[in-house]
Amino acid sequence: MDVVINGERKQVTHGATLLELLKELELDPRAVVVEHNARIVRRAGLGEVTVAEGDAIELVHFVGGG
Repeated sequence: MDVVINGERKQVTHGATLLELLKELELDPRAVVVEHNARIVRRAGLGEVTVAEGDAIELVHFVGGG
């Protein structure tokens, strides 16, 4: 199914949760903030939110440096 991730249309597994989507994208949920349809999803809720056709998802990565 098609969703929009950071402004780009992508194919993802039908019925996947946000946590499963992060695993598909090889992203660590501890290092990413997830916005799903304009709402921030807390890390504890990532496994409870199912992605649907046409959803808009924004992923913001934390970057460390010195």
